[in-house]
Amino acid sequence: MKFLIEHLKNLRQLYLNQLQMLLSAEEQIAIASLDMIERAADQELKATLQLHKEETEQHVLRLERILMAAAGAVKLIKCKAVHALIEETEDMLLDSRNDIVRDVALIAAAQRIEHFEIAAYGAVRRFAQILGESAAAELLTQTIDEEGNADHVLSAIAERLNMDAKQAA
Repeated sequence: MKFLIEHLKNLRQLYLNQLQMLLSAEEQIAIASLDMIERAADQELKATLQLHKEETEQHVLRLERILMAAAGAVKLIKCKAVHALIEETEDMLLDSRNDIVRDVALIAAAQRIEHFEIAAYGAVRRFAQILGESAAAELLTQTIDEEGNADHVLSAIAERLNMDAKQAA
């Protein structure tokens, strides 16, 4: 990961850097969600992915609001972690020829992404709290809650589909 030390001299700079990275992550996820929705066979999974894509679009708007308030501009720093997770998702989808196995792979991939986001948003929210950015911290909390809810819903769907995938083996 390329961090230029001279540009990250304090917590505020790190906070802005991480917000820009999260914006990139959310934009990448919104695009990748289209393929994930299309490839899902299970209707509940498809609907869950569609709903979360719509939430992701709201996450982008929230991050843009936070960045405008904090920095006066919206700028991206490519999130290499999400890029790699999306590439891994694409590989798993290509390798999964059975619909039920593909759906289980989609859930596993989506949850990896959700867990990354929850961790990244948690750190950035704490930065916002320390920096006195209470409005941003509230918006970030809302996003964390939505990411956590998506993870829980995916877990519930996985409970049902994992057993079917086991039978497919």
